[in-house]
Amino acid sequence: MTDTFAFPPPTPRETAAGYTACLSAVAGFIPVHLMWGLGSTVWTNDEKFQEWYDDGGGTYLLALCAMAALAAVFALSLIRPWGITFPRWVPFLAGKRVPRWPVIGLAGILSVFLFAYTLWAVYASFHTDDSEAIFAKGAVYYGIPQFLVWSISLMVAGRSYQRRTAILAGRTARTAHTTRTVVRRLAVALGI
Repeated sequence: MTDTFAFPPPTPRETAAGYTACLSAVAGFIPVHLMWGLGSTVWTNDEKFQEWYDDGGGTYLLALCAMAALAAVFALSLIRPWGITFPRWVPFLAGKRVPRWPVIGLAGILSVFLFAYTLWAVYASFHTDDSEAIFAKGAVYYGIPQFLVWSISLMVAGRSYQRRTAILAGRTARTAHTTRTVVRRLAVALGI
């Protein structure tokens, strides 16, 4: 078994970012999209939405909710020990380290995608004919801040994971060794 406590814990700010990313998905994204996925027309242009919904939009929204739930669990894995070492209930992988770069890469890709989507939503909300839009302006004013918070908090949690797992990859040990060498040489030079 790998020692899950061989890495530094996330700082309070990094922990808050991980939980914020999780909550943005669970409390910010899923309820509204689930409501739409089940056919509610709140914050929609009723006629356009119903046409889109009947053409598979409901299934699409429910699939997005499932992916957001996975993203919420992923955000927690960036700040919890089971994001470093597979839990004992995972067959064939229990106790082994989670591969570092796929996790860091996914965190980066997701946070950049969410941020780009937010920028696109801002642009589209001011350059789209309201009569052709499926969702009303109220959805945009709710969604933009929520996606912005989600993307930034995921970036912070991902960077935390990268920083903390660098120790497992041996990056910090080399840096610490170099720092000690420089300090020793400086102390010798100064006669301390």
